[in-house]
Amino acid sequence: MTGCDNILDDEYKKILETDLPEHGTRFRSVLDIMVSDRVLFEILLNGFQDNEYNIQDVLAASVASLHALAQSGSQEASEEGGIHKILQPAQILQSIHHYKTGLLFQCPWAVPLIIENFQKETISFLLEALYQIGMGCQIMDDMVDLPLDIRKKRHNYVVSIIYHDSNHNEWNRLKSLMTSNSKTKGDKNLLFELPNARSVAVKSARTFLVEGLSTLFGSTRQSLVEPSIEFLSKRIGAEHIMSNIEICHSDI
Repeated sequence: MTGCDNILDDEYKKILETDLPEHGTRFRSVLDIMVSDRVLFEILLNGFQDNEYNIQDVLAASVASLHALAQSGSQEASEEGGIHKILQPAQILQSIHHYKTGLLFQCPWAVPLIIENFQKETISFLLEALYQIGMGCQIMDDMVDLPLDIRKKRHNYVVSIIYHDSNHNEWNRLKSLMTSNSKTKGDKNLLFELPNARSVAVKSARTFLVEGLSTLFGSTRQSLVEPSIEFLSKRIGAEHIMSNIEICHSDI
């Protein structure tokens, strides 16, 4: 899905290490998609050849993997023509990011649930943890993609925070920054000009991430939570936004 997202956004967030030219972003994304699909096929094929599962399991797992990704892809596709309404922050989380990334992070379990002998109920806590991590990652992605999402008229949690705040100072500030000059339109530091929105978004992202990672690591490995947040924020490109901030605002 990251490869598909890269193509739709005309950008490249690195997935695989290759020696391809850095400017060849579209083909790198296509290659990422093809490699991922072939890795999954090889895993299923090897399992079939080793008599770990039968051909019906292989076919069912292949279908399940596609269905698991389709909900996120459908949400992405719905925004290609732009949006006409800025939803409330809670609506963004419940109606947009729920499908776009929350459910997407549960996709790695779609195939094991088909080919392994355990019930979904036994891993429900892991699925919930992955969901929470996905939601946190999507909020960080929204912070990084703020200028791009505004230009392409896509749903963005940070834009929603700013637009629906009863104090319109930051909304007016954002409009001014986005129209003032072309450099600001691509400025990854745009959110630093909007301290309240940044504070709310960082708190929300951290809440999801801490909850999900704490569950994932269990009581004996809580020391890994903060390093994991740091790793994920660097991977997304949000480490400069997430760090050195005093969370002073509560709740949207």
